Amino acid sequence: MPERQQHPRVILAICCLSLFIVTLDATVTNVALPTIGKDLHAGVTSLQWTLDAYTLTLASLLVLAGSSADRLGRKRVFRIGLVVFGLGSLACSAAPSDSFLIAARVLQALGGTMLNPVSLSIITNAFQDRKARAGALGVWGAISGVSLGFGPLVGGLLVETVGWRAIFWVNVPVVVAALVLTTLFVPESRAARARRIDPPGQLLVVLLLAGAVFGIIEGPQLGWASPATLGAFAVSALALALFVPVELRRDEPLIDPRFFTSIPFTGAVVAAVLAFGSWSAFLFSNTLYLQEVKGFPPILTGLLFMPAGIAILAGSPVSGRLVGTRGTRLPMSLAGLLVAAAAIALAFTTASSPVVLVAVVFALFGLGFGFVNAPITNTAVSGMPNDQAGAASAIASTGRQVGTSLGIALAGSITGAAGAGGRVPSSFATDAHPLWWTIAAAGAAIVAIASLSNTRAASRSSERLGPLLNDAASA
Repeated sequence: MPERQQHPRVILAICCLSLFIVTLDATVTNVALPTIGKDLHAGVTSLQWTLDAYTLTLASLLVLAGSSADRLGRKRVFRIGLVVFGLGSLACSAAPSDSFLIAARVLQALGGTMLNPVSLSIITNAFQDRKARAGALGVWGAISGVSLGFGPLVGGLLVETVGWRAIFWVNVPVVVAALVLTTLFVPESRAARARRIDPPGQLLVVLLLAGAVFGIIEGPQLGWASPATLGAFAVSALALALFVPVELRRDEPLIDPRFFTSIPFTGAVVAAVLAFGSWSAFLFSNTLYLQEVKGFPPILTGLLFMPAGIAILAGSPVSGRLVGTRGTRLPMSLAGLLVAAAAIALAFTTASSPVVLVAVVFALFGLGFGFVNAPITNTAVSGMPNDQAGAASAIASTGRQVGTSLGIALAGSITGAAGAGGRVPSSFATDAHPLWWTIAAAGAAIVAIASLSNTRAASRSSERLGPLLNDAASA
């Protein structure tokens, strides 16, 4: 206990360091994709898997990692996560082929699942004062925004000056430093009552997500009516059909289906999927557009993404203040409108569109994305009992990773790039127009969710859920 009180800021710095590299790796790789494709002779489908192998693993195992750390010890699981993430990064940097790189990304993400949710629990345990804890969590959240916004620039600089393998090398010294500091300063802690592991629920989540993403990514190349594609979608649909009845019979389900009877909670998860799916599709498609169509080098590509990164940093704190003073409806509506407006503008871009116009649209998109995080988190936990707020937040975080995976998968399929024989076609700029109209529709849906989540019916659904969950916990 004394150790925890002496070094809370050091503990916060260690946890922020781990969050930074895990979140950065979800975006820094984007700018390196064309170079990786040329070096490893990988097609667009393999590049999609290079990103989705990482985000899909995170999405599937986040909740499991958090409950395992509560049971086995947060410091222990956190250190294991650092080691696994570091080994995965080394394997990625030495990848001789695209298939090896994809497998290494899975290993890297396995470590990542033990870092993000566990670091949040460590911070909560280290800061006992409510005001100090709120400040610490604000810093933790800001680091996520920084890594998301500046990932493309960091990736472009490393690819241009050292090579694409450097985007994975840089993780290793950070991991070593975090491992040493964790051993010295982070106290061990466990939950007073840890949730049980739910193997059936975990298996169904993996099958549901993996089947859907496999079908979307591989469909253009294998054929939408091929046995493999149809089989993947069938597995995903069956897992979804089984998930609710199986989880309702579990005493401590991985994801409690009753959460989704709350309109605000369901709206927050859907908005997270839509927003992060739009962002990942935006990064993936525009990386290919700028480097393969415009012919820009990685460092210039990263610089052109900078307006989006700056807009995220500017929009996030404003959104947080608006949530505190005006509620979630206004900032979430603004987020949806800005994303939709940027997507509509992108739907009119061509191979010859001015770079200045592209940068302005990128800033608009980044501002919309920056506005969406605070209302999503607040909406997800509103009306939840205090002891269920962590689980609700974890599911919302899972929704973010699911959206990221689906956005990357859909980007290649809708644009047709995934089925173009491994090369990005010269018509990619116009081929991407249906994708931007799809994202515009997602932005409009976020606006609708903002309105629906703030109705009286939505409030009543949250009020009914709280006693239901408390009664189940007492039983």
